[in-house]
Order: sequence, then C-alpha cells, then structure tokens
Amino acid sequence: MFEVITSEASYLHSLTVAVNLFSKCPDLLDMLTPTDRHTLFSNLQEVKDTSERFLLDLEERLEENIFVRDISDIVLRHCTDFRRVYTPYVTNQMYQEKMMQQLVLNEEFVQVLKKLEEQPMCQRQLLKSFLILPFQRITRLKILLENILTLTSPECPMTASVRKAVEAIGEIVHECNENVKTMRQIEELVSLEKQLEFASTKSLPLISQTRFLVKEGELNEISGPESGHQTGNATKSIHLHLFNDFLLLSRKDDGRFSVLDYARTSKVRADCLEPHSLVFILCLSENHNGTSRKFIMGAGNECEMQEWVAAISTLRRAESESPNKGIPGNAEH
Repeated sequence: MFEVITSEASYLHSLTVAVNLFSKCPDLLDMLTPTDRHTLFSNLQEVKDTSERFLLDLEERLEENIFVRDISDIVLRHCTDFRRVYTPYVTNQMYQEKMMQQLVLNEEFVQVLKKLEEQPMCQRQLLKSFLILPFQRITRLKILLENILTLTSPECPMTASVRKAVEAIGEIVHECNENVKTMRQIEELVSLEKQLEFASTKSLPLISQTRFLVKEGELNEISGPESGHQTGNATKSIHLHLFNDFLLLSRKDDGRFSVLDYARTSKVRADCLEPHSLVFILCLSENHNGTSRKFIMGAGNECEMQEWVAAISTLRRAESESPNKGIPGNAEH
C-alpha cells in the first residue's frame, strides 16, 4: 500500500514535467496544428489532474496513520475518474505514436524537442517515455492491488474491498486494451480499403467497428478436374481475406487487390476433396450479387489447407447464428 502511494507521487512528478515542460511549451506548440496537439498530448492534463486528486487522498490517509490499514476504498472512489481519463488516453496511443513518427522528420521540431529533453528535470528521459506513462501506470496499479490482495488474509475485513478494487481497475485496463485492439483493427481496414479495387463487383464498405481480419493469404485457383493430384491443371493465384463476417476474394497486382467476389461467411463453405489432399472446394452459396459460385482452391501444404477449411467452417457456424445474414452493405455499416 505504501508503494502505491510513493509510486503515485513519482508518477505525478513525471506527469507534471510532461505537461508543464512539453505540452505547454510555446515553441513546440507553434509548430503543431490544434489537431496535432490533441493527437500528441491527448488529455494528458486531465490525467495529471486525476493523479493529483488521487495522491492527495492517499497522502491524507497516510497522515492519519503511518501504518496504512487500507487504500482500496480510495481506489474505488477514484475509479470513475480513472476510466474517464485513461480510456481515451490509451485508446489514442496508436495515433500518438504515428504523430511522433511524423514529427521527428521535421528538423526544426527535433531541435526544439532535443533542447527540452536535455533539461535537468527530464533526467535524460525522452518525450516518448513521458507520453507512455499513463498506460504503464494504470497497468501497474492493477498489479500492485493484486499483490495487496495476495498478501491480505481472507479473514481480513478489507479483503472484499481490495478484491472489488482489483476488479474495478482490471475492468478499466481491459477496456483500454479492447479499445486499442479495436482501433488497430479499424486502421488495418482503412489501410486495406485503400488497396481494393471493385472493377467487376459492387463496391463494399469495408470499415466497421465490429469487423476484423481473421486470416489472409495467397492460394491457387485450380481450373480442371477436381483433384489436387493430377498434373496439367491450370492455376491462378487468388488472394483471400477472411473477416469475421465475410470472405473477400481478389487478384493481387502491384500491391493492389482487384476484387473478384465476396460473400457472408454464413454463405461460404469449405470442403476437403479427400484425406491428406492439398485441395479444397470453396462454395459461395450467395455471393455479392446473390448467385452461387464454386472455386477449387489449392494450398501449399496440408497444414495450410486444413487451417483455411477450419477457419472458414468456424466462422460459417458463428455467422449463421448472427441476426444479420445478408451481404455486407451500406445499410448495415
């Protein structure tokens, strides 16, 4: 419990340096647009203010009795504020990193930043180190509370309160992690959408908060008898993007994907032709224009073939139970 208090004091000191030295530096701010400032520093001031209030309550408890009996009630009291400030800050972290990567290409920015980082109060710490502190702190707080719970006797009156504090902070950490995961998935979709060309199919709105890429890879589309052991069959490379709700087939050329077809995973079936075969049949019972289509797909090895069949089959079952079973379209996303 004493470590929670001392580490919070150290954390607040570092946040104060980050806010006062960096986020309020006129020379630094002059080179940033309002949007860039928000992306780089996010709600760091609010994070600092929240830490300050939390530490004040912790220190008051310490002043009451140097042998601190419990701090879990204080943690629980501040959880609403923790969620309010840490969730958006951590969620923004990916964009913060990208912004830093762009800014360090600016020589003038780098020179100003270097002078600030050389200040004695920074103790040789870089701006990047200060910006990642909130993410590290909320995670560390959870670990410290877990340690307190481990060292607390089950018969102790404060055990229930400590357990609630662990669960409450754990929920915030989980929410932060899930938001980061969602944002990365959306960024992945945004990047992929820029590479797609819908020349022969209806366009598909790819970006959705509930959509994520499960598996992708290059396979061979086989023309001819349905057997992977016969020679002479013509093959063409075909790229598969398997999302949690639909499958997209395309040809890859110069880093771009020309879309051939797509269908809901509930309308896609993958069947092995025979044991130990490298070939499977990919059936789209209802594709982008509502018709059925069949592909004979060849994999590089048996393991790869089995992975595709298993992934498609698993998602088919899951999507079949979903209430939205139509082709993904503008109305749904």
